[in-house]
Amino acid sequence: MSTLHSKAAETFLKNAGKAKWHDATFWSVRTKRDNMAMNLEEWEQLRQMASDIKRHTITHMDHYLDLFATNAEKNGVIVHWAKDAKEFNETVLQILRQHDVKKMVKSKSMLTEECEMNPFLEKNGIEVVETDLGERIIQLMHSKPSHIVMPAIHITQEEVGDLFRKELGSEPDNNDPTYLTYCARMSLRNEFMTSQAGMTGANFGVAETGDIVVCTNEGNADMSTSMPKLHITAIGLEKVIPDYKSLAVFQRLLCRSGTGQPTTTYTSHFRKARPDAEMHIILVDNGRSDIIADRDHWETLKCIRCGSCMNTCPVYRRSGGYSYTYFIPGPIGINLGMLRDRYTHSENVSACSLCCSCDNVCPAKVNLSEQIYLWRQKLDSLQRANKQKKLMSQGMKFIFDRPALYSTALKFAPLVNYAPRFAVYNGLNEWGKGRELPTFAKESFQTMWKKGKVK
Repeated sequence: MSTLHSKAAETFLKNAGKAKWHDATFWSVRTKRDNMAMNLEEWEQLRQMASDIKRHTITHMDHYLDLFATNAEKNGVIVHWAKDAKEFNETVLQILRQHDVKKMVKSKSMLTEECEMNPFLEKNGIEVVETDLGERIIQLMHSKPSHIVMPAIHITQEEVGDLFRKELGSEPDNNDPTYLTYCARMSLRNEFMTSQAGMTGANFGVAETGDIVVCTNEGNADMSTSMPKLHITAIGLEKVIPDYKSLAVFQRLLCRSGTGQPTTTYTSHFRKARPDAEMHIILVDNGRSDIIADRDHWETLKCIRCGSCMNTCPVYRRSGGYSYTYFIPGPIGINLGMLRDRYTHSENVSACSLCCSCDNVCPAKVNLSEQIYLWRQKLDSLQRANKQKKLMSQGMKFIFDRPALYSTALKFAPLVNYAPRFAVYNGLNEWGKGRELPTFAKESFQTMWKKGKVK
């Protein structure tokens, strides 16, 4: 019954101390989020407004994309359209080659991760330098993010210290976070000064003005665009919102939900290129149009990538980001992965307890657990249903359809309390790994009800 996720989670849990720390760390972020939410009387109103704005924009996507592109071009920005990852990567490469770029610095962008842009450019002779501290750590480790907002949160300061000594020549045995941050800053400063292009992602694209809005806590997006003369922005179609009134709603929700802060340290607005500079915006579809057409799962496009669903998810917190097969983990990653390739990522849908906590914290009210449940119902038709689970379900159905047999089973269930441990906890009992069965009551609720003991 084991899945790829459960096997990877088992490996993650072997380091019990780190697993416990991972769980506690993300729960603390969830707690900060709750404190922020409870301090705003209008919090639930904001969530409903965000949901309504996203619903409206997504269902009128053609209008707002055209408006955004038109206004961006009026600002002197060069707008490109990419239907998929291949076209996006080739467009970026073409722009860089036109400007004879050998090195590009970039701020965090999950879209470029989705399109695997970095390895594509590197194969074509372009050096790409991540400037977000977490992303830079991950890049130097030749690894992948384990969280969409805090990509290197699972890495200890001792591990960072070892990495920086090897890659940046930092002091031996100095693992002080302030010192390590200083080392990263000094290293990145040189990268900013010697790069010929800067790339940013986009948290939002404002249709009425053609603006790109990027939210960071480190200012690296500003540095990536203020020093090189060429600025390229990668933005998914779903990131476009109608106007600045809409932006005000999302800006109040985004950071409070993601990190428990009232706002990000930097909220940068890019409307046009600097004098003697050039700005490009690449609007990327890469399957988003297909998601809009999916009646069951279009709401995934309402996601604003705050990561709050991961912070609250009991499965993600206790299994780590690398236990998922899709590059985005947690509840939103399960759904996005299935929309990307339902055969490759089908086993992720088991990594959910259906506790619905993700639905309750999502600032845009994405129905994450409901969608995961719907994916589970489709597994059999996709020939991806677990055979053992199917057999168990069929056995339960057989019993539940026969009241006399069900009552007999209830009557003899307490005998399990006296069974030898090896008979209960063995290779056939996957559920028993890491869990203990509850003690069966001597008298079932059904029996008590029939005897009139329950009122």
